Amino acid sequence: MAQSTDHQNKKEKSEELVEKLVHVNRVAKTVKGGRTMSFAAVVVVGDQKGRVGFGSGKAAEVPEAVVKATNEAKKNMVRIPLREGRTLHHDVTGHFGAGKVVLRTAPAGTGVIAGGPMRAVFEVLGVQDVVAKSLGSNNPYNMIKATFNALLSINSPRMIAAKRGKKVGDIVSRRENASNVKMEKEEA
Repeated sequence: MAQSTDHQNKKEKSEELVEKLVHVNRVAKTVKGGRTMSFAAVVVVGDQKGRVGFGSGKAAEVPEAVVKATNEAKKNMVRIPLREGRTLHHDVTGHFGAGKVVLRTAPAGTGVIAGGPMRAVFEVLGVQDVVAKSLGSNNPYNMIKATFNALLSINSPRMIAAKRGKKVGDIVSRRENASNVKMEKEEA
């Protein structure tokens, strides 16, 4: 009886996840007898509540490659802190190889302004308002890895407060005070 409930819990967890196929590439390997064709797939998986992962898979048929990529993505899931469950805490840049991405927070109602592979990452992550720009490589592998590099470098006020040994209110109020002082200087 305990096994059936564990199986149902695992099934419910997997049903919550959203999968997005980002890219499929046909790969040819030249061997003695000619060319061997196979397919490489890149998949992004997330729960739309702050958890996301990506994976790549390669097989002789597209569906098999997608399944391999999905399984790898589920293994490599990470939690990303979101502000109000809809946007990022602060602006951030990410690099991977020749790929560079810039991610910016956005006010409510902006939507996801991002291209290609980055859009897929934000949709499965659950980000509703973000502005993103890809600079450099437009290779989907590099773009996704650069996006993950940027997302993993995001710190929430709670994380910073824990590192500094202070209260969250102290850090957040300083940010608001700094912006008020900045606005007063601009007015003067």
